[in-house]
Amino acid sequence: MKNKTLAYLTGRFFDGISSGLFMMALPWLMLQSPNMGTFVALVALSCTLISFVATPYFSRLIDRYSRKQLLIVNQVLQASVALIVTLVYAAGLQSNWLLAGAQLLFWVSSNLAWNTNNAFTQENYTQNEYARISGQQEVVMQGTTLGAGALGIVLLEHWGMFEFALFATLASTIAAIAYWLTPYTRKFIASKHHSLVQDLGLVRQELGAQKRFYTLVFLSCLTYPMLTYLSKLVPIWFAEHNVSGQWFAAYNLCFGLGSLVTGLVVSRLLARWSSPTLIQFALFGVSGLLVVMSLSTPLYLVTFTAGFGFFNALNRIARTNWMHHQVDMNIRGRIDGAMGMLSTLTQSLGYVLIALLSYANMTLWGFYIAAALMLLVSLFALRLNVAKSAEPLLNAH
Repeated sequence: MKNKTLAYLTGRFFDGISSGLFMMALPWLMLQSPNMGTFVALVALSCTLISFVATPYFSRLIDRYSRKQLLIVNQVLQASVALIVTLVYAAGLQSNWLLAGAQLLFWVSSNLAWNTNNAFTQENYTQNEYARISGQQEVVMQGTTLGAGALGIVLLEHWGMFEFALFATLASTIAAIAYWLTPYTRKFIASKHHSLVQDLGLVRQELGAQKRFYTLVFLSCLTYPMLTYLSKLVPIWFAEHNVSGQWFAAYNLCFGLGSLVTGLVVSRLLARWSSPTLIQFALFGVSGLLVVMSLSTPLYLVTFTAGFGFFNALNRIARTNWMHHQVDMNIRGRIDGAMGMLSTLTQSLGYVLIALLSYANMTLWGFYIAAALMLLVSLFALRLNVAKSAEPLLNAH
């Protein structure tokens, strides 16, 4: 396990530090122009809509081609995009539309990388290794978040787009090399060349066969659109109140710190409690912290973001581990794609809400609405968990 893990986690580290710092810088630098809150929200909305349309095609790629090759190609694409931005800014040309396009390509490719990594982990590791590698991945991923946050505290006030883009180019290149060096044993059977309609029918059949399981999985997935919703709402609220970029970087830093703690303890938590139990606990934790964060002073936001990061990561890892054990690896890409489409649709609605609230100068209400919605999600998940059911999946790890 050690031989294949070191190179793989190195790839994930440089992948995360590249996209994390670059994606943190892009909206913040766009917001330095006057009255850009609505523009940034609409860019994010466009990214999610295009991701929604692309997801079915990406999920078919994951179940058809080498998942290792997909990870490599994805990093080459991101390095190329960052290099183009570097060259354009080196030439003295600046455009918020260029930055919006770069954000779109990084956003969509990052979604592909996320689902590919889930399928790659399930395929390249054994069931008794899942909990351990999940914890290690979380430590690495949140280490990159901490690194991006720590660097951002300094760099958002001193670097321009040229420096951020150059850094992303180099980091993505290193990630591609690390993935290429990762030992990989292909185990899944490539899906037949069905039409998109046939693939969607297969996924629908699978979801219908395990309704309660996939409903809980989807409810768990809603913490991701909530996370991306806050990642856009927070900088807009900060910019409207002339809060410095250091507070936004600190927000990312604290989120990474909380998630890092999860990575250190999650293997023990998974050994002691079932994944559905941990998901339920985490959902209520996220809901409670959103209520406190809705007070929306910079100090409250940054302080309690660490707890939000802990519960968000716990929920995600428990869900992913549950799916590693329950979902057929031959269709994992398409199942993740279906969950991703539902999640992306929810993201889009969130960005519409942010744009409307920003336009109406009611950004603060975005925090109240987020807290109320996550509380409803937690209660619905609790109802499903306590309902009497003959499905053995609810008691599975």
